[in-house]
Amino acid sequence: MKVLLSRLQFTPVIIQRKMAEVTKPDFVHFKCRSSEKPYLKSQTFRFKVPDNKVSWNVPFNEYKPPDYTDASTRDKPWADADITPDSNFKWNSVDGDINRRSHFCTYEIVDGRPRNPVGRTGLEGRGILGKWGPNHAADPIVSRIHNGQLQFVAIQRHDTGEWAIPGGMVDPGEQVSDTLKREFTEEALDNVNDEQLDKLWTKGIPIYKGYVDDPRNTDNCWMETEVVNFHDDSGLLDNAKFKAGDDASNVKFVDVKPGVDLYASHLFFIQKFAERHGFKI
Repeated sequence: MKVLLSRLQFTPVIIQRKMAEVTKPDFVHFKCRSSEKPYLKSQTFRFKVPDNKVSWNVPFNEYKPPDYTDASTRDKPWADADITPDSNFKWNSVDGDINRRSHFCTYEIVDGRPRNPVGRTGLEGRGILGKWGPNHAADPIVSRIHNGQLQFVAIQRHDTGEWAIPGGMVDPGEQVSDTLKREFTEEALDNVNDEQLDKLWTKGIPIYKGYVDDPRNTDNCWMETEVVNFHDDSGLLDNAKFKAGDDASNVKFVDVKPGVDLYASHLFFIQKFAERHGFKI
């Protein structure tokens, strides 16, 4: 093993595109409209949105959500500026090195702001997300079958304490294939490139591509992801030295079984991945 010095040290990740990718959410978002607790890192509560009022097509005249953008995201190189009459964002397209296209739709612009295509969340603004509109992530499911049990590598998030797939944001201009390996290396290997795992990254099977029911989502910005499975069937993971990175408090193998509770839409992704391997949860 050696310390990862740059992305140029990565073994190219090959993603097999044989499987039809899921491109539309088949769930009504839930975690991104919870009004029981304040929005992450704030004292701002979401406006309560009933299940039957999520869709923008349903009239909701009393809907008056708070407008919140966390101060920690302002004037940061990775974050968008506030939208003003002079703003020149290129919605639904590639804007410089920033991909503002959605994976699954052409989203609307209402009052100068992108509108969450899945529906109301009870909160306007950018929240703690960096980009107006879609914020693109990549989530690698690194898995194995151990003693007959399907397992995947999970990290425990600092912000919510929930277990999650060790993924993260796609950097401007970055290929998703690079993001998948970079994020796993940062979050589950503490930024150390384990050369013993190089063969693991030579193939990947797409599991999902689209909207994420993420607690950070707002009416004007939302998470989308590409989920890819890298399955070890030759014992590569048996001697891997996992260590949580800066964005995680713990890392471990998690059994795929009923009752597993995961961050955001990650349980949905794991269910899809498990089906690929003949398991059901």
